[in-house]
Amino acid sequence: MTEKKKIAVVLSGCGVFDGSEIHETVFTLWAIEKAGAEYKIFAPDIEQHHVINHLSGNEMDEKRNVLIESARIARGEITPLSDYNAENFEALMFPGGFGAAKNLSSFAFDGPDCTVNKEIEKAILDTNKAEKPIGALCISPVILAKVFGNAKMTIGSDQSTSEAIQSMGATHVNTTHGEVVIDEKLKIATTPCYMLDAKITQIAEGAENVVAAVLEMTK
Repeated sequence: MTEKKKIAVVLSGCGVFDGSEIHETVFTLWAIEKAGAEYKIFAPDIEQHHVINHLSGNEMDEKRNVLIESARIARGEITPLSDYNAENFEALMFPGGFGAAKNLSSFAFDGPDCTVNKEIEKAILDTNKAEKPIGALCISPVILAKVFGNAKMTIGSDQSTSEAIQSMGATHVNTTHGEVVIDEKLKIATTPCYMLDAKITQIAEGAENVVAAVLEMTK
């Protein structure tokens, strides 16, 4: 029996406005298993930038931890990102959500001048050094733009974000629902998901397509 390919999935919290986008995350996990692979979920053990009330949209006066919040989606089956070893996985994936731009990086506040969490940067560079692919959904490709600079990717068609990506040295390709952009040299696959006005079925399509592209690059 052939051993299943193992994909590491990195989360940034729980909820679109201050963590991982839940639909994008769940459909990424679903697509990995549907394709015959298996996943392991990671998150950095750090404090969230802030906490948003997802009913009102207002910031709340409380503190939360990215790893603990991500464990909500992972049903408790989650590992600190500090334990990630690229040699143990065939690929690395980042669902979207504002947590990617607030907790994993500071893109939401600093744009092209953002910083990337050191554990996130190490995981990306270690994966790339091992010549293994990386998939990113929604806003999370901005992290790859900051780490790699000269990379080809998509976040859909949002002008201000695509301009920010290009100012970091990357090439942005406009896309619509379900489309995937592949940087063959860096082994990066990206798709827009909720960076576009999308239905949940279109999120499923995007997640499935980007997972398929990532798995194809593991061959």
